[in-house]
Amino acid sequence: MMIIGLFTYRIILRSLGVTDYGVYGAVSGIITGFMLLTNTLAAAISRFITVALGKGDAERLRATFGTSLFIMAAFCVLLALLAESAGLWYLHNKMHIPPGRMAAAGAVLHSSLLVLVLNMLSLPYTAAINAHEHMDAYAGISILEAVLKLAVALLVFMSSSDRLAVYAWLLVLSALISRGAYALYSCRHFRECRTLPRCDAALVKEIGAFAGWNFVGSGVYMLNTQGVNQLMNLFFGVGMNAARGVADKVEQVLRQFATNIALAMNPALTKAYAGGDKAFAFDLVYKATKYYMWILWVLTLPFLTDAASILRLWLGEVPPEAAVFTSLTLLCFVVDFTPSVLNVLEQANGRIRRYYLLTSAAAAVVFPLAWLAYVRGLPAWSGYAVFIGGYVLKGAVMLRVVCRDTGLPAGEYWRQALLPALVPALLGLGAVAALARCLPESWWRFIPVAAAGLVVMGASIWGFGLTPGEKDFVTSKLRGR
Repeated sequence: MMIIGLFTYRIILRSLGVTDYGVYGAVSGIITGFMLLTNTLAAAISRFITVALGKGDAERLRATFGTSLFIMAAFCVLLALLAESAGLWYLHNKMHIPPGRMAAAGAVLHSSLLVLVLNMLSLPYTAAINAHEHMDAYAGISILEAVLKLAVALLVFMSSSDRLAVYAWLLVLSALISRGAYALYSCRHFRECRTLPRCDAALVKEIGAFAGWNFVGSGVYMLNTQGVNQLMNLFFGVGMNAARGVADKVEQVLRQFATNIALAMNPALTKAYAGGDKAFAFDLVYKATKYYMWILWVLTLPFLTDAASILRLWLGEVPPEAAVFTSLTLLCFVVDFTPSVLNVLEQANGRIRRYYLLTSAAAAVVFPLAWLAYVRGLPAWSGYAVFIGGYVLKGAVMLRVVCRDTGLPAGEYWRQALLPALVPALLGLGAVAALARCLPESWWRFIPVAAAGLVVMGASIWGFGLTPGEKDFVTSKLRGR
C-alpha cells in the first residue's frame, strides 16, 4: 500500500499541477476537518464493540452495532447540512481560489462530502473486522482500495476534461466500492453485523458521552492541522498549500502504515485491560511504544537530510518549501504517534473526561501560537515547530494522567519503553547526520545515509532496546527460518 500510494500521488501531482493540487488540498481540507472529528465516533464504536466481544456478551454486541449504525446515519445528516451551508459560504467568501477554478473547487467540496459519508457509514463494519482481528480481510480490502486509487490516478492522467473535477468524482466511486466491500465481508462473517440500525437510548448516551470527550481531543488536533493549513492559505496562498500537500501525503502514507501496525496491537490491549489482565496490557504498552518509535524513525531518518533529493526522485517537479515541510511533518508525526498507545489504554479504562480535558488543553496552544507566528512575519515552517513543542507537552501530560488513572507504573514506562526507544533513535540520527556531512549532496546520497541509519539503529536496538525475552523470541524465529 505504501508503494502504490507513493506512485499514485506522483501521477496525481503531475496530472493536476501545483495550482490545482493546492486548490484540492485547501478545499478538501474543509471536509477533512470534519473527518477528523468523526474519528472520535469511530474510536468510541471500536472501543465498545471490542469490549463487548471481549466479555462475550452477544446481545450487547448486537445492540452496540445497531446503535452505531444509527449514530453514524444521524451524524452524516448533520455533517451534510453543515458542509453544504457553512462550507459553501467559507469557500465562496473566505478562500483564495485562482480565477476560473471556483466550479472545480465546488466539485471537490461536494465529492469530498460524499466520500466522508461513505467512510462514516462503513466505520461500524471496519470496527467489527478489527475487533474480531480478521487482519487478512482488512489487509486485502485495504490493498483493493489502494489499487482503486491508482486506477483513478491513471484515468485522471488520460482525461481531457477538467482533471480536478474528474479526480474528485472518481474518488467517490472508489470509496463506494471499497467501503461496500467492508460491509459485505462483515455481514457475511459476523452475525452482529446483520443487525439493522436501532436507537438504544442508553447506549446512545453511553457512546455519545465517550465520543464527546474524544471529540474534544480530535477537535483540537483538527484545529492544529487543518486549521493551520487554512492559516497558510490566508497568509501565503495556494502555493504553500501545495507544498504542505506534498508533506501531508508523505505523512498520510506513513500514518496508514503505522495505523495498520497499531490495529494488531489495539484490540489485544483493550481486551486484556477490560478482562482484568493489567500486567499483560501494560507489557503491550511498553512494547508498542518502542516498536512505533523504531519503525517510524527508520522511515523518517532519510528525510531529515535528503528530503529534497527524495522528493525530486519521487515527483520530479516539487513545490517550493516541500522538502522542509516534509521533514518537519514527519518529525511532528513521530512525536504525536509514538505515545498514542497510552490513549488506547485510557480508552480501555473508560475514565476519559479529565484525560481529554488536560491533554487537549496542552495541545490547544499550537493554533494560537502558529497564528501569532504568522502575524509576526515568521516563515510558514514555524507552524510545524510550534506543533512539535505543543505535542511534546501533550505527551508529558498524557503519561501523567494515564499513570494515575490506570495504575501504569511511570518509572517502568520510562525504563521499559521511552529510554529503550530513544537511545537507538538518537544513535541512528547521529550516524545519519555524520555521514550526510561527509558525502557530497546528490540524488543518491539518501541510499547510503538510509542504510547507515538502519544498521546503527538495528545494532543499538539489539544492544539497548530489546529485553532478554524479546531477544530470545527473535533468535528462535531466525533459527526456525
